[in-house]
Amino acid sequence: MNNFLKEFKERGYYYQCTNEIELSNLLNKESTNAYIGFDSTAPSLHVGSLLQIMCLRLLQKYGHRPIVLLGGGTTRIGDPSGKEETRKILSEKQIENNINNIKKVFKIFLKTNNSKLKPIFVNNYKWLSKLNYIDFLRDIGKHFTINKMLTFDSVKLRLEREQSLSYMEFNYMILQAYDFYELNKSNKCNLQIGGSDQWGNIVNGVELIKRESGNQVFGLTTPLITLASGTKMGKTEKGAVWLNKEMLSPYDYWQFWRNTDDRDVLKFLKMFTDLDLNKIEKLKNEDINKLKIILANEATTMLHGKSAAVKAEKTAKDTFESGGSGTDLPEIKIKKNELEGGIKVLDLLSSNNIMSSKSEARRAIKSNALKINNIVLTDENKIIQLDDFNNEKVLKISFGKKKHYLLRII
Repeated sequence: MNNFLKEFKERGYYYQCTNEIELSNLLNKESTNAYIGFDSTAPSLHVGSLLQIMCLRLLQKYGHRPIVLLGGGTTRIGDPSGKEETRKILSEKQIENNINNIKKVFKIFLKTNNSKLKPIFVNNYKWLSKLNYIDFLRDIGKHFTINKMLTFDSVKLRLEREQSLSYMEFNYMILQAYDFYELNKSNKCNLQIGGSDQWGNIVNGVELIKRESGNQVFGLTTPLITLASGTKMGKTEKGAVWLNKEMLSPYDYWQFWRNTDDRDVLKFLKMFTDLDLNKIEKLKNEDINKLKIILANEATTMLHGKSAAVKAEKTAKDTFESGGSGTDLPEIKIKKNELEGGIKVLDLLSSNNIMSSKSEARRAIKSNALKINNIVLTDENKIIQLDDFNNEKVLKISFGKKKHYLLRII
């Protein structure tokens, strides 16, 4: 078996392949261009996309070239896969801004100093926007049957639940297939990788290329990652775990990995770090908390750099073990004039998104789960004043054992 595919399987990335033997032969024979598509629906990708990024990183390791398709065209339509409702339509300016921000993350994870291996960035708006509708229906649409399209989960589940599916979304799978066809022509792309929910769309592309040009190309899918708790990878109760540091601090990113469920730690060390698999095997009997710190440090170093990981670990240690404030905790800034005369603690907590509501804040206070400067808060009517802040104009708020914030006067 080809070395890339071997490690791809050993790290838990493998789910399905259109023709594994032939793909292995191709990868052994020559450096191959492979693509993964990412829709630009937000200013950042989140951890739910990290597995796909790690696949591109592994491709480079074995001498293959990644193509990052940023869906400026398909984002205007919306992928119905795994969605229960139609996506919000974004403006062209929003999509362009999202694409520029998302690129920053790929330039961190992927090598850009080797001209033969550096990622190729493409935007499918370049070719999709030029399509002639009648020609497209005649030349490309003829290869797709409604019968088959209705069998795909992305369509079938929405219809079974009697949820709206627009004609615009219904066409998404044809456009994704056309993307693969276009990249095969223009960039000699012979492999598409995607999540298992994209299998139908990927197979459509493989078949379209075979019918239109006679070329043999391949599809490879990864499993959809769910946590041991049953929840979807990439989201927490606080929201999405964003990859751009402007949307999530390195400390919060470190904490996400540090709080990994015990049952997921070894799996995530394989999937989301560059640690040698033999080393991970030797570590498996270590203390679980030590393994979580290794995971958090490795994952954070990869995205934010070694110094950010070290700083996050130190802040966590200062906060949890010694009861200090730590220097890298999430900060909330408040103007001095807002505190003149004091501010009710319930208003402070709810208005700064520390708590989702005053009701949640009351429940936390009643259960002794809330601390101000490491002292349990028991009075829901407390007024926060300037005197509550230290000499550095900082006040620490803690909710439970794992959520800590610094409120800083500006």
